Amino acid sequence: MSALLGPLVELSPVVPAIATASALGLAALDTLTWQGRGSTLMLDWLAGFSKEHRARIIRHEAGHFLVARQLDIPVTDYTLSAWEALRKGHPGQGGVQFDTQILDAELQQGKLSAQMLDRLCTIWMAGGAAEAMVYGNAQGGDDDRGKLRALLIQIRFSAADRQHKERLSVLRAKTLLETHWTTYEALVAAMERRETVEECDRIIASAVALPENL
Repeated sequence: MSALLGPLVELSPVVPAIATASALGLAALDTLTWQGRGSTLMLDWLAGFSKEHRARIIRHEAGHFLVARQLDIPVTDYTLSAWEALRKGHPGQGGVQFDTQILDAELQQGKLSAQMLDRLCTIWMAGGAAEAMVYGNAQGGDDDRGKLRALLIQIRFSAADRQHKERLSVLRAKTLLETHWTTYEALVAAMERRETVEECDRIIASAVALPENL
């Protein structure tokens, strides 16, 4: 548009050409050098102006955190934005970081126990489940579903079995969250204050014991 309308306001056609080349160059540099992280940081910064968006992120990540601890998967850290993740050296847009030593050991041996698979799938679905329980829908969780589906494909689950596993994992996550809802709300408040993982664990430790059938 600036190239077409430029002559009317005596704008040189060189200006839009340089602007376009610069934008494309930065986009290419971001993709090739930073794996798209620059655009992720920019979008994250813009989204951060929304109070609801920030609240959704905390509730989403608190869902992951609480369910992981209820299923005896240690949490090592958490971040609530791409900027926090960058400062701490974590990949991606931020989120809950887990201790994956047991999982890594099982995968190195070429096997994954049914119990560990159930735990992982439930934890991955817990963020979206928590969001949906609070807001009626989940805006986040695409990466979580992608991880779940990639793992199930890797261990050769059929398409129908993958869908069933995903639905069952969401149901299990919701049940855990409902059972420990008071603890979940306390954890959300703690994460809003950016409490340490140790303090968050102390809050979760007061939860009711996990029912055996879960």
